[in-house]
Amino acid sequence: MTFFDFLSMIGGLALFLYGMHILSEGLEKVSGGRLERVLEELTSSKWKAVLLGAGITAAVQSSSATTVMVVGFVNSGIIKLSQAIGVIMGANVGTTITSWLLSLSGIESDNFFIQMLKPSSFTPILAVIGIIFIMFMKNGKKRDLGTIFVGLAILMFGMDAMSDAMSPLSNMPEFTSLFVMFTNPVLGLLVGALLTAIIQSSAASIGILQALCSTGTVTFAAAIPIIMGQNIGTCITAMMSGIGASKNAKRAATVHLLFNIIGTAVFMAVFYTLNAFLNFEFMTEPANKIGIAVIHSAFNIAATIVLLPFSDLLEKLSLILIKPDEEEKKLEQEKANFVRIDDRFLATPSFALEQANSHVVEMAKITYESLKDAVSLLFKYKDTVADKVEQRENLVDHYDDEISGYLVKLSSKNLSVKDSKKLNFLLHSIGDLERISDHAMNISDSAREMNKKEQSFSPKATEELKIFSQAVLDIVQSSVTVFETEDEYAAKRIEPFEEAIDVIQKEMKKRHMKRLRKGKCSAEMGFVLSDITNNYERIADHCSNLAINVMQLYEDDTHAHEYIDTLQKGEGSEFRLRYNEYLKKYELPNKGDK
Repeated sequence: MTFFDFLSMIGGLALFLYGMHILSEGLEKVSGGRLERVLEELTSSKWKAVLLGAGITAAVQSSSATTVMVVGFVNSGIIKLSQAIGVIMGANVGTTITSWLLSLSGIESDNFFIQMLKPSSFTPILAVIGIIFIMFMKNGKKRDLGTIFVGLAILMFGMDAMSDAMSPLSNMPEFTSLFVMFTNPVLGLLVGALLTAIIQSSAASIGILQALCSTGTVTFAAAIPIIMGQNIGTCITAMMSGIGASKNAKRAATVHLLFNIIGTAVFMAVFYTLNAFLNFEFMTEPANKIGIAVIHSAFNIAATIVLLPFSDLLEKLSLILIKPDEEEKKLEQEKANFVRIDDRFLATPSFALEQANSHVVEMAKITYESLKDAVSLLFKYKDTVADKVEQRENLVDHYDDEISGYLVKLSSKNLSVKDSKKLNFLLHSIGDLERISDHAMNISDSAREMNKKEQSFSPKATEELKIFSQAVLDIVQSSVTVFETEDEYAAKRIEPFEEAIDVIQKEMKKRHMKRLRKGKCSAEMGFVLSDITNNYERIADHCSNLAINVMQLYEDDTHAHEYIDTLQKGEGSEFRLRYNEYLKKYELPNKGDK
C-alpha cells in the first residue's frame, strides 16, 4: 500500500462521513411524517423489522450500506432505536446472499440485473438524478429528494474509494496468507475482524476467503473463526457513521457491534465445546465456496433467532455504554410514566379519565417547554437545545398516540354526560397540543438552517421578532394554564390575544417587505421569516382552539361558537378592551427604518 493509496483511503473516509451527514439531513427534511409512518408499519414487530433489513441488504448486497442507512434514519428521528435493532439483525442475514452469489460461478459478474442492484452500479444514476433535482427543480421537496440521492451517492463513492485504496492488499501474498496462518480460534477471529475492518466490507473479505479456498490451503478449522471475525469487523462502517450523529444514532451503531460480538461469542463457545467432545472430522478438510456460504448463513441466521428475543436487552446495554444526559433521562422518565395509565383503570371510568387528564396536562407543559427552547434557537443557536426540541417532539407524539388510544377505549365504557364531554375535550385538546409541538419543531429546523448557512436577520427584524416571539410564548403559556385550570373566564381572554397576534404577523410582513425593497434584507431570509411568522400564527390558532375546548365544557357547542362569532365581529366590549391591551403590550418599535 503506497502513500497515495493511504491518501485515497483518507479521502474516501471524508466523503463517506459527508455523504452520511447530508443523507441524514435530506431524509429528515423530505420525510414530512410520511416516511415515519411507512417505517412504523414495516417495523411494527421485531420479525417484520428483520425481514425488512434482510430484504434491503439482499437487494443492495451490502450490510454496511443498510446499517449506515438505519443509523441515518435514527439520527434523523425517522425511526426509534428499538425499531432499528430488528433491521440491523436482518441486515446480517441479508448479507449472506452475497456469499451465495459469489459461490455460483459467473452470476455475480455476468448478470446485468444483479450488477445493477449493487450500490456501485445504481448510485451514479442516483447522483445524476439528484444533481438535476437540486439544480433545476424549484419545488423544495424535490430538491430535498435530490439531496438524499446525492448524499447516498457520495456515501457509496466514499466506501468504494476506501475499498479501492485497500484492494492492492488483497493481491499481496503477505496479506492473504494472514487468512491461513492462524488456526487458533481466537487469533483467527481477530485476524478476520481486523482485515474486514480495513477492507470495509465483510462481503469483500468473504469473497477473498472463498477465492483462497480454490487453492485448497484453507481448512474449515481456519475458515470458521475468520468468518466469525469478519462479522465483527464489518461493524466499523456503522461505528464511523455514528461520528457526529445523535446519541441514539451512536447507540444503533453500538447495537450492531454488540449483536455481532455476543453472537460470535455464543456461537464459538457452543461450537468449540461440541468439537472438543465430538471431534468434527470436517474441520481438517479443505474449505470450499459452498461451505463458506453455508457457515456464513448458519451463523447469522442462528444469531438472529437466538438474540432477537433479547433485543430489549441489547438496547439497554447500548444505553449503559452511551449514557443519556440529564435532559434525556428526564424525557425517558416522563415517557415511562405511562406505566400508571393502563387498561385496569378502565373499570373505573371517572378515575381513568382523571389519569388521562393529568397526562394531557403534562403533555401541555412539555409542549410549552419545547416551544420556548425552539424560540431561543432563533436568537442563540445551540445543537444541544435543538436536540432537546427534537426529543420533546418525539415525546409529545408518544403522549398523543398513547392517550388517544386510551381515550378511544374509554369512550366505549358507560360514561356520564359530564365525563363524556370531558373525554371529547381531552381528545380535541391533545390534537392541538401535538400540532403546536410540530410547529415548534419547524421553528427549530429554521434556526438550524440559519445556523448552518451562517445567516441572520437584520437588527431591526431581530428586535421585532423578539417582541412577536414573546407574544406567542405568552399566549401558549396562558392557554396551557387555561387548559390546566379549566378556567372559563380566562379562556375568553385567549381569542382577543389570537386576533392581536394575527395583526402583529401582518405588520411584521409589511415591514419586512419595506426592508426588502430598500435592500436591507435578502429574499432568502424573507422566506425564513415568513415561515417562522406563519408557524407563530398557526400556534396562536391552536391556542384559540384550546380556549374554545375549555368553554365548551361549560356551554354547548352552539353557544361557544356564537360567542366566538361575536368576538370576531368586535361587538363584545370586553373583547375590544383586551384586544387593544394586547396590541399595546406587544407593539412593534416605531423608530428608525422599518
